[in-house]
Amino acid sequence: MTDSAALVIVPTYNERATIEEVLSRLIGAGEGGVEVLVVDDASEDGTGDAVERLASSNAGVHLIRREAKLGLGTAYVTGFRWALERAYWAVVEMDGDLSHDPAGVPLLLGALAGADVAIGSRYVSGGSVPHWGPLRRGLSRAGNLYAKAALGLGIEDSTSGFRAYRASFLAAAELGTLTSEGYAFQIELTRRARRTGARVVEVPITFAERAAGTSKLSRAVVAEAIVSVTWWALGDRLWARSKR
Repeated sequence: MTDSAALVIVPTYNERATIEEVLSRLIGAGEGGVEVLVVDDASEDGTGDAVERLASSNAGVHLIRREAKLGLGTAYVTGFRWALERAYWAVVEMDGDLSHDPAGVPLLLGALAGADVAIGSRYVSGGSVPHWGPLRRGLSRAGNLYAKAALGLGIEDSTSGFRAYRASFLAAAELGTLTSEGYAFQIELTRRARRTGARVVEVPITFAERAAGTSKLSRAVVAEAIVSVTWWALGDRLWARSKR
């Protein structure tokens, strides 16, 4: 690794059916300038073993094994800290189920030429979610509109989990104070970027349905996002009043 490389963090839990293809396509898309860190939460299907085999023959693939299913937010924070310790210039978040196209990684990294955070957006011109039904699409869009309005983010897709950060932003982001998981984690980091004056851009992406397995979205994840956004919005208003 050199300070000219970017790191893609892929958190996994039972992604054995897709992880090898994801890693192969990521290494190919990066053309030597991208490395990959898989943070595996004790997958029961052999995901960690598959990654370990690939890592043994490819210096650009790395693996952190965690002892239990500890959650998306903490997986990313673990990966962010690992990246900062090794001087990668940028970090990409990406799912390991092929819902995010590895070919989009260079586009997100390219967008960082004029930004600190580049969000792969389903809801700007050129973005799409072709395989979702009206109900799921409506719920996702409504959640993003609520976050946009309540927090004043000015972002169409603050829940997107396909995004890139400059390492300089992450180094100043007080990672130890992040507390959310799932959708709420993505919103929390977007809010933090806005509050600290970071430059945020949205890059249109096509979000595909996962290629294998079942979605890890749960009612608890959705509820956490709604409660968190409401709590943050109230806090922002109280803080604004105190400054008057």
